[in-house]
Amino acid sequence: MSTATAANVPDTAAGAAHSLHRKIDWTGAFWVASGVPALVLFSIGGIAATVGKASWLVWTISIIFGFIQSFTYAEIAGLFPGKSGGASVYGAVAWVRYAKFIAPTSVWCNWFAWSPVLAIGSGLGAGYILSLFFAPDAAINTWQLTLLDLGAVKEGLTLRINATFFIGLILMLACFLIQHGGILRSARATMLMGVAALLPLMLIGIVPLLTGDLPRENFVPLVPLGHDAAGNPIDGAWDKAGWILFFGGLFIAAWSTYGFETAVCYTREFKDPKRDTFKAIFYAGLLCLAVFILVPVAFQGALGLKGMLAPDIYSGMGVGKAMAGMIGGGPYIETFVAILLIFALMLTIMTAMAGSSRTLYQSSVDGWLPRYLSHVNEQGAPTRAMWTDLTFNLILLMMSDYLFILAASNVGYIIFNFLNLNAGWMHRVDRPNWERPYRAPTILIAIGGVLANVNAALMGAGADVWGAHTLWTGLIFAALIIPVFLFRHYIQDKGVFPKAMVEDMHLGREEKVEKRAGVLPYVALAAGVAIVLLTHYWATS
Repeated sequence: MSTATAANVPDTAAGAAHSLHRKIDWTGAFWVASGVPALVLFSIGGIAATVGKASWLVWTISIIFGFIQSFTYAEIAGLFPGKSGGASVYGAVAWVRYAKFIAPTSVWCNWFAWSPVLAIGSGLGAGYILSLFFAPDAAINTWQLTLLDLGAVKEGLTLRINATFFIGLILMLACFLIQHGGILRSARATMLMGVAALLPLMLIGIVPLLTGDLPRENFVPLVPLGHDAAGNPIDGAWDKAGWILFFGGLFIAAWSTYGFETAVCYTREFKDPKRDTFKAIFYAGLLCLAVFILVPVAFQGALGLKGMLAPDIYSGMGVGKAMAGMIGGGPYIETFVAILLIFALMLTIMTAMAGSSRTLYQSSVDGWLPRYLSHVNEQGAPTRAMWTDLTFNLILLMMSDYLFILAASNVGYIIFNFLNLNAGWMHRVDRPNWERPYRAPTILIAIGGVLANVNAALMGAGADVWGAHTLWTGLIFAALIIPVFLFRHYIQDKGVFPKAMVEDMHLGREEKVEKRAGVLPYVALAAGVAIVLLTHYWATS
């Protein structure tokens, strides 16, 4: 695109009554991002019940992918120490000069991938509470009011109100009140909650290794799940059906294992962004490596194939109770551990609310999303973005299948990762002389570009493992950014970007930034689309 000049469009960052505050160092962001390991609770049951004995391998491969990708995100975040909102915002600057509509798509996809953590985490937390204190056939567990049948989207999907909704709403509002006090209060609260929440996850991952309670038959043969002629679960094979299940597991695991990139959402609030940005994402990544490898291995070793196929394991509602039983120690210890796991889910909600609201805020400041989202309160919290998140998630909380919500939102997350891993090398080409507080090894930037296409293949081949229309549901929601961006850019801003955004495109010692990448970004986009379509055709044919 041709370079837009800055008109007299109000600079929402400067024009707002307040702005984000520089109050934390990398440890604060680390503790805010420490909710990411608990994302293992969201899909560990679904992956185990779908992939079978190969599920531990899914998690190991996925977190290694995520760790490699994090080096690209750490580099591009350091290019923009004055920005909040995470890797999608930093990557959008790379794309905006080549394709005006691609940049907001990246930001939008990152937001709708992260935002549902509020609803899913609240719903699972409510499920843990209900299963902990009430029998499965108790009236509080069985009643519900169905509002709308969404079977056209996915078979059995409904919009309903039940006890899970009301308890989940209370959990979500509690997190909102903490976040309302700004990033410093959030970091302090999540540090305390993180210590309590990470303890059971580490115990769950370590205790079975120490006790040797990992029966060999629960891991071998290392094959995906299969079914006999009568539909009964058996050990499968590495045939087409097996690979599709494995790819489906890798697809949905990415939603959890890649998530620690949220640590760079807080660059604008770091006291020393040059030092803190890389440390925050690197140490968050090390923590996630430990949790996402150890916990699935221990979970599979304790439950075995038969235990992993239980309906409440697939839905996630029974995962907390099962994990609490893995540690042992009697009913009181198990109850205590289950309560700590509820804190772990609360921690994920805090992490997601902090990260996704700041993505909305910075996207508004940069001219992607409507102006009202750029407001912050006296404590530096982006409250209008937080209210938008909350409202959106109240609707999601009423949905009957949280795993489908997760899978559909992950379509957006894979799109985000594809665009921003490519943004790593695009920034290198277009901004070669910019100061980089952290410069990733070139080989890791290149591998990140390869993983962008690997992720696209996993989405094309594996998304519909979680429902027949999962891929297209996610793609349609991703396309909703087009009318939103048209409204902001052409109606509110008259076709030009806010002054701050234009300045960001010309920062550094260079007189200007040139489109040195030529046709390569368009080639990357075309390759990504082709990969998704071809792998989807292969998986569904």
